[in-house]
Amino acid sequence: MGFLKSPEIKKGLQRIKQKCVFAGIFITFSCLTACTHTSENSQEDARHLALSNQWSEETLHTSPFTLTAFMPATAEIANTVYIYIEGDGFAWRDRSTPSSNPTPKNPLALKLAFQQNGNAAYVARPCQYTGINDQMCRDNKWWTSHRFAPEVINATNEAVDIIKKKRGASTIILVGYSGGGAVAALVAAKRTDIGQLITIAGNLDTQAWTTLHKVRPLSGSLNPADYWMALQNIPQHHYVGALDKIMPPEIVNAYAARFPPDKQPLVNIIKDYDHSCCWADNREIYKNSLPQ
Repeated sequence: MGFLKSPEIKKGLQRIKQKCVFAGIFITFSCLTACTHTSENSQEDARHLALSNQWSEETLHTSPFTLTAFMPATAEIANTVYIYIEGDGFAWRDRSTPSSNPTPKNPLALKLAFQQNGNAAYVARPCQYTGINDQMCRDNKWWTSHRFAPEVINATNEAVDIIKKKRGASTIILVGYSGGGAVAALVAAKRTDIGQLITIAGNLDTQAWTTLHKVRPLSGSLNPADYWMALQNIPQHHYVGALDKIMPPEIVNAYAARFPPDKQPLVNIIKDYDHSCCWADNREIYKNSLPQ
């Protein structure tokens, strides 16, 4: 290895080292910039997506949250309104670190709502799209331990009332994705005007979910499975992907098992689907229960 002591070789290696360091800095900076861009522009991305589908953004003032909604710009008055509720969004940076802004990077429930060929609306979860400008959203418990707290459910229920009044509707069909499925179920349990409850990859038994993933119980949250008595007379249809590792079929099955045999809700396990793929891409798979 004596040739490595040559001055020319040493200079060459030094130049290569400098280039590698610069490249490493550039790549790291690029990655950080990309991540920052994704986080900071999620709201604008959703707005552009809504605009391209001829939907508009609305702010719903509830107690104690200000919620973001998207609705068709020219929606007509109808007897039935279909309300889609978003999932947990970007709630965690990793398994142990909550994010500072739960706005979803991939608003799947919004994409599902766009496919609605009738009277639809979309409601985001507390602190999604509103960010730290909302005083309540300075506490990340609202998208972690308290994501299904009574305050969250009451605020969403108020949002449903506002949309119902705007549309002159008498019947509500709730469609919830992921954690939005839990919110939809808990809201449905409070109401008498629900025509149908539909969930996609829904977190319908939070105790079974935290036990399965060996994470802390959602101490400040309500568990939809505990409200089966209030839900047993509401028509329900729940979909889950066979490959879903986040919300696997045993979660919705645990929820359904709470009901008496003659009141158990319909559960469809879809082959080759996981938590996000391919619900917004292939609506045909569940068109028989989702609004046409």
